[in-house]
Amino acid sequence: MLLGGTGRWGYIMALIFQTRRNQSVPVANGMAERAAEPFTVAQALSPSGVKTAKAHAVADRAKRDARALEKALSTPSLHTDHDTAKARATSANTSLIDPKTNPPDPRLVAQFGANLCLKHRVLPWRSVAGRVTILATSTAQFLRVRDALTVIFGPVHLAIVSSADLDIAFSRTCHTTLMENAELRTDQAESCRNWDAPKASRWGVAICATICTTLILWPQISFLVLCSWAILTLVINTILKAISAYFHIFKTDEETPDANPQLAHLPVVTILLPLFKERDVAGALVERISRLDYPTDKLDVCFVLEIDDTTTQNALAKAELPSWIRAIRVPLGTLQTKPRALNYALNFAKGSIVGVYDAEDAPDPDQINIVVNRFAQRGRNVACLQGQLDFYNAHSNWLARCFTVEYATWFRIILPGLERLGLAIPLGGTTLFFRRDVLEELGGWDAHNVTEDADLGIRLARHGYRTEIIKTVTQEEANARAWPWVKQRSRWLKGYAITYGVHMRNPIKLWRDLGPWRFFGVQMLFGGTISQFLLAPLLWSFWLMLIGIPHPLDGVLSQPVALGFAATFLISEIIGISVSALAVAKADKPELIKWTPTLHFYFPLAALAAYKGVLELATKPFYWDKTSHGIFAPTTARQTSTVQPQPLPHPIAGE
Repeated sequence: MLLGGTGRWGYIMALIFQTRRNQSVPVANGMAERAAEPFTVAQALSPSGVKTAKAHAVADRAKRDARALEKALSTPSLHTDHDTAKARATSANTSLIDPKTNPPDPRLVAQFGANLCLKHRVLPWRSVAGRVTILATSTAQFLRVRDALTVIFGPVHLAIVSSADLDIAFSRTCHTTLMENAELRTDQAESCRNWDAPKASRWGVAICATICTTLILWPQISFLVLCSWAILTLVINTILKAISAYFHIFKTDEETPDANPQLAHLPVVTILLPLFKERDVAGALVERISRLDYPTDKLDVCFVLEIDDTTTQNALAKAELPSWIRAIRVPLGTLQTKPRALNYALNFAKGSIVGVYDAEDAPDPDQINIVVNRFAQRGRNVACLQGQLDFYNAHSNWLARCFTVEYATWFRIILPGLERLGLAIPLGGTTLFFRRDVLEELGGWDAHNVTEDADLGIRLARHGYRTEIIKTVTQEEANARAWPWVKQRSRWLKGYAITYGVHMRNPIKLWRDLGPWRFFGVQMLFGGTISQFLLAPLLWSFWLMLIGIPHPLDGVLSQPVALGFAATFLISEIIGISVSALAVAKADKPELIKWTPTLHFYFPLAALAAYKGVLELATKPFYWDKTSHGIFAPTTARQTSTVQPQPLPHPIAGE
């Protein structure tokens, strides 16, 4: 016990002071000396069947640079994951271990801690003759935590394991920790997992009963109060749109900081792609992701699958994946949501930058390069980058056109305006990129929140981090069927309501975390948005005044005030249409400008979705209404991929 407690303190201190004495302290079995020598790559790779000529060419480069072996080993075209591990074991003069057939000692794993094993990707394996063997995928990985391991275990020794085998060992040995991280990673005070649906139901019934009672007893006064609130939120929303449009039109070019010199060593970027019941998009998805021009040896693409989702697994089995794409299967738990799957997969991510795409996404080829450069140019307080979303089936039907107009307005005008105003940004669910250490610090995604993206945007702001909007576009498939659109929007609005309720549990603390300006922004973006959709029928009633039909407020408001209300509604419509027209022109879709006035007939669907979402707050708050993809074909031509696919690798988790 004393050794364990002292060891953990020593480990923490080692991490704080970053004790990496790789160059000055000799390593057991001469690994440090070997690391400084040119490697015989031809010998190291020959057992894997690599062609002799290609291996000798790599060996010549290795003689000029001692790091060429690592570069060669990270070139997927030369070898498999097992070949890499075998070559690294040979170069380090150590053993290659298969933890599937020779599982690790769970007592050693518990002594070090499953979370630390997952974080640093090392696994205590066996203790023999007073020395503990540590499994890692490379010498460098072992050396980073060797001192801390020595404090805990005493003498330690490295053995190499393939990356896939290590992940399988993690999924088996650290199963309980992985499941807890997936569902309970977010701090309880910032999570909705303790949402009390019966209590929400009672509150909802009480509020509805109060409104109905006041409408019966004092119909005109009650109607006036509700209309006044609806008008107030409409005015604030319209002002926000107008300011954002002003920033867009009269923006000044921002001075771009010099690139970070460390960018010469590109970071590994992990892309998490959660898939669920995606029968129709597997082949197209591989083709779209393969267009990314970031070096594949620095790209870690993970298809995140539910273990019981045979539909997607069968579809991927028929597809051919590049060797740099792997599959992660998420075991069953107490719930099944996208954020839970993302949390589980985060434990297996290899990159210092973590991105999220959706199943139907088609990102710009240079998108990862833009992300890496922006993170290098910004300080750590910029912890998240949000790309812009658009639709590749914008002309499928009227609903798709309106959806495209709405997205163009949100991602090209409103979100950049929120950023310029210094407000908290509710994130979109895709084309998101995070500094991994910050994402882990915040507890990942709230597994129970059906709009985990918007919630994470608020949590980032509460903890002092910033989100920036970057000028790179991901094309998606517009949900262009009426009832599926309503179901999708009801999930979003339900999540907005839950997120607002969670962060308003303690309004004073939220005020202190965000400051008054951003606190106001949260009230407007969440409380105001929900109010706008729920009270939309009251706003529509002002059309009656404009066309001379009697209005419920006739006799309560003077004619000038009543006309002022109606004029406010009309002006907001004109500003909304103008901003939308500006947005689609910016998105290079000027042909959609003529459709912007029809948004007046589009948003009633959102009002219907709001009522459905509010009802579900009391009945099934964590229910995830699945949106089907692969329904509509792209209405614009897409460049075909030139990447040659390879067979699907075996899933790593849930074995």
